[in-house]
Amino acid sequence: MQKKTAFHNDDVVLDIHDRPKFGSWLGLSIQHLFSMFGSTVLVPILVGLNPGIALFSSGVGTLMYILITRHKIPAYMGSSFSFIVVMQSLMKTAGYPAIAQGTIAVGCVYLLVSLLVTLIGSDWIDKALPPIVVGPIVMVIGLSLAGTAAKDATMNNNVYDLRYFAVAMITMILTVIFNMYLRGFMSLVPILLGIVSGYIVAVLFGVVNFTPVMQAKWFALPDFQIPFLTYHPGIYWGAIISMAPIAFVTMSEHMGHIMVLNKLTKRNFFKDPGLNHTLAGDGTASIIAGFVGGPPVTSYGENIGVLAITRVHSIYVLAGAAFFAIIFSFVGKLSALIQSIPSPVIGGVSFLLFGVIASSGMRILIDNKIDFNQKRNLMIASAVLVIGIGDAYLQINSFTFSGLAVATVLGITMNLVLPKTAVNEK
Repeated sequence: MQKKTAFHNDDVVLDIHDRPKFGSWLGLSIQHLFSMFGSTVLVPILVGLNPGIALFSSGVGTLMYILITRHKIPAYMGSSFSFIVVMQSLMKTAGYPAIAQGTIAVGCVYLLVSLLVTLIGSDWIDKALPPIVVGPIVMVIGLSLAGTAAKDATMNNNVYDLRYFAVAMITMILTVIFNMYLRGFMSLVPILLGIVSGYIVAVLFGVVNFTPVMQAKWFALPDFQIPFLTYHPGIYWGAIISMAPIAFVTMSEHMGHIMVLNKLTKRNFFKDPGLNHTLAGDGTASIIAGFVGGPPVTSYGENIGVLAITRVHSIYVLAGAAFFAIIFSFVGKLSALIQSIPSPVIGGVSFLLFGVIASSGMRILIDNKIDFNQKRNLMIASAVLVIGIGDAYLQINSFTFSGLAVATVLGITMNLVLPKTAVNEK
């Protein structure tokens, strides 16, 4: 991990291979852990899996991803939301063994596509994904999550709660203040400070439930589900057929995240270490999750937002977050304490995290001087933005393709099909 690349981004606080001092390292890593924790444990909670296993598999999966991508991509792997509906259905019928096979199948699809990319190369990416397509897709990644942030900030068990909104807005304002006015190390952890401060505000507003923390044990072994040890695996073709195709949906989201990281880090990860390595890393992480009892994983927008705000891109920080995720999965009270962070605190921080991602997409369009007087550019951006942000998803039987996936495919297709200029522009 100490191997240096020829390029060093001097516009950031810590570049990819810069190692922070030990004290800063801890704070920066915990900040990333807090940012992704809520979403990562929410998936298993909704499905009926053990949150501790999801935390463990996300940590191990992230470390494997970093290893497979040759320590070059600062990304975190967390539980994927794309498989929730299918997993809920399987949990009611065949149980976790079926989900495990589906999860492993998802990882295998990633590995097969990775092998295909290795054989034919990835030069097609530049043609399929020019700035006019990439910019709007990146904007969609951030803005499509706006509804989630707003719901976290306002809804208490699907009922509007003014206290929630107050906590969310105070959390957001404090995070902005920390980001704008602090110096030194404190200026690097505005998200962490915002979450901690928001938690205190939430306590004062009476929206924190400490009961699970008091009842939790200090040491709690995650309820691992390991084939041939905790259950006898069978062949669940329904699970494989239901979950494996969704991998192509999450691949488009994965590539979108890589686009954002390319912009933030001033690199081209599609070329170095290569799309084959990024896909292999993501797929391997899901296979690991399937063998220990977790859901499929994918790269996380929350952590990309942290990278954008703090300008700390160190791979050591992401690896530290993964290490803490593994440790915390065994410490019952710590896991329970983090799970007790109320949704309005996460929502308040997410207003900024998701907004920064969307702003990065806008910056791609500005930096590349995209001319919206050209009808071609206007049509592509308009279709991608509205379909993606509105989540105009495609559902065929049990397969659901998110609005982001539909918008991505549509944007690529329109870019390849539409002429450079409209007939009435000539």
